[in-house]
Order: sequence, then structure tokens, then C-alpha cells
Amino acid sequence: MASDAARWNHVWVGTETGILKGGWRGLASTESGGGTCGGLPLATLARLTPSTRRGEPSTKTSRELHGGGTATARGGGERPLLGRRRRDSGEWPLPGGSSGPGASQPPSPRHPALLCLQILVGCADRTVKHFSTEEGIFQGQRHCPGGEGTFRGLAQADGTLITCVDSGILRVWRDNDKEASPDPLLELRVGPGVCRMRQDPAHPHVVATGGKENALKVWDLQGSEEPVFRAKNVRNDWLDLRVPIWDQDIQFLPGSQKLVTCTGYHQVRVYDPASPQRRPVLETNYGEYPLTAMTLTPGGNSVIVGNTHGQLAEIDFRQGRLLGCLKGLAGSVRGLQCHPSKPLLASCGLDRVLRVHRIQNPRGLEHKVYLKSQLNCVLLSGRDNWEDEPQEPNKVPSEDTETDELWVALEAAAKRKLPDLKQTQRALQTKRRKKKRPGSTSP
Repeated sequence: MASDAARWNHVWVGTETGILKGGWRGLASTESGGGTCGGLPLATLARLTPSTRRGEPSTKTSRELHGGGTATARGGGERPLLGRRRRDSGEWPLPGGSSGPGASQPPSPRHPALLCLQILVGCADRTVKHFSTEEGIFQGQRHCPGGEGTFRGLAQADGTLITCVDSGILRVWRDNDKEASPDPLLELRVGPGVCRMRQDPAHPHVVATGGKENALKVWDLQGSEEPVFRAKNVRNDWLDLRVPIWDQDIQFLPGSQKLVTCTGYHQVRVYDPASPQRRPVLETNYGEYPLTAMTLTPGGNSVIVGNTHGQLAEIDFRQGRLLGCLKGLAGSVRGLQCHPSKPLLASCGLDRVLRVHRIQNPRGLEHKVYLKSQLNCVLLSGRDNWEDEPQEPNKVPSEDTETDELWVALEAAAKRKLPDLKQTQRALQTKRRKKKRPGSTSP
């Protein structure tokens, strides 16, 4: 039953308690088909596509998940990442002319290798686990040591795993149980203070990095060890003071080379590597608080950003204009993801509530579910027909049944003690009457 429930999940969320939870049927059930990660916190879900289990073909039904966002674990502690996409366009070559295991030609869209979906889970102990949404279980893992701090980005491309930690060490690993090696295939130093590494959806060998006092850089893992684009800081402010850098999240714009970033100083910036200038080609501000998460809308002409005070806003990055705001969040935003075709936005944060908003008029809250744990990341299903799933009889969760039995036992115990309490009260009233009866001496 866990595998059946996991197969039809619409939303996946990662929590600080190390639990991967799945929601389905209009968010009525929110913990079906999930798993645990050893009690280690989970932080970010990124875009995923159907793929194989490390090269093994499957004949199961495919579906597409999309996700994004960033989060920080409590107390500045371990912050792993829930990962990126598994590519099926054939093994891509690594720098130096070598290639990963199982190099092959791109399979056809109907190839069995495209029919299985997995989620990559990055844990705080530097372990990357494979979670199968078809079977509802974890399948294999790989330890990725090196550098200091926690994962700030996780991606995968045809048998290779790309990781980046906040100390600025980006490594490419061989993601194969039989040929796994403790040494990475490639190592790059992208600069300290990394807050986010993002993979280009159209070019899996291209990644972008950015962080605190670490300007945006674009890296081609098939090319040299120098970035192909290095952003330049904006000009000094009106007091001729240097403007600090703090890129919190990055998104590649579809159909172009442009990138959009949100910063910890409530700025949204658009960069164009094809432009002669390395500074932003557009910049706008939103609110007064640090922006923590960002996602592209289905049209690809605007982004939705969230900040540390639970405020959500849609910004048109073509004109830098505020299109509208969304209400309902009560804590810092940790994960945002839009549906690829429907006007729906999934969000989660430190208020422990998963919400789904409608982002087109009429804007508003569609669903919300309390999930008990602080939420760090969210992954939204890309299926168009959410209702095309087998109907199952309503079943009372075992946890609710145990809770009801506990309350029944407590009520029974209270009723047993109630007669003794009444007798005690009657005895006290009788003693008071004897003291006040007629004929007694009074002062």
C-alpha cells in the first residue's frame, strides 16, 4: 500500500526531523509513501525528470516532478539538500575528454529507461540517498565527503552526481554502486560562502553558484576550470559605499541564457551572460526582509519570491514590476514551487504548514495542511490531471485510531474517579453544616 500511495503523491516535502513526506488526493493525506533519513534534516527539492535507477531499465509508469527552494536548518546546523534531476540524454563527457560509466547514445522518448522516477535525498552526514516514488522506499546511497559545511546544491546527470558544499567545493562523483570510488571525477573551487548551486535544465553540464560575498558564477563542467560567466557587483550606492553581495537562490530562464537571482538584501536581479556587461541588466526590490526562496511561474515571465517574514510576491522580471502578493504564511518561507502548466504554487516554511495557492485571478489559498514538523523543501507534481488516480476506500490512520483509544481510556479513568470526588465534597459540606447548626456558640 505504501508504494501505491507514493505513486500518486502530488507533493513531497522534506522536514528538519529527517522525514520525507508525500501528499495526495487534494492534500488530504500528507504522510503517505514517505521515508526517513536517519533523523537528519532535509533542505531542498529541485527539478526532477523521469529516469532510471542508476542505469537499470524499468517498465513502470512515468510522471514528472518539479521543485525548488532553499532552507536553513535550525541553529545554523546541518543543511543538506534534496536533489535535482536525473538525465536520460546519454552519458555526458567530463573535462579532459573522459566520460562516466555506461556512455551511450540518447535513448528515445519511449525507451524503458525513461519510465522510472527517483528523488535524490541529501542528508546532513553527506550521504545522498535514492528514493523511489514508484515503490515508496529508499534504494541505495552514496557517501560524498569533502569540504566543510553542508550541501548547498545537488544535481545528477547520467550516472554522475554533482555536489556543492558551503565552503565552495564542487565535486562530480560516479553514481554507480559497482564502480563507486571514494575519489571524485572532478573538483572545482567556486568560492566560500555558497548559498546555492543550480543546474541548468536545458544543459545538465552547466551549473550556477552564488552566495554571501560570492558573486554569481556560471560553470561549464565540460570546459575549463574557470567560470564561463562571472557577475560583477553593482555600482556603489548614493553614499559611495560598496553594496554587499548575498545571492540566496538562482533560476535559469527557459529559452535564453539569462539567470535571475534573489538576495538576502531583498533584491531580485536578472543577469545576461550574452550581454557585454557583467552587471545585472535589471534589478528591483521587494519588501524590507531577506528573500529566502524563489520559483519561476508557468509562463516564464515572472518569479515568485518569499522572505523571512512569510511574505510572497510575484514580480515581472521583464519590467521589474510587482504583479501581486499572496497571503497566509506565518513563518519564514523555505520552499516554493510552481506547477509547470497550472496556476498553482506550493509553499512551505517554518510554520509547519504546507500550502497550495492559486496564482492567477482570483488569487487565493486552495489548500493547507499542518505537517507537525518544520518544513525545509517542497516538490510539486507536474501531472496535469491530478484526479486521474484509482479510488481507494477511506481508511482511518492507525495513529488516529491509537489516539482515539487513548482518549477513551482517559475518559473511563476520569469517570471512575468522579464518584470518589463527589463523596469527598459531600463530606466537607456535612462538616460545615455541623459547625453552623443552631445552638452552637458563636463569638
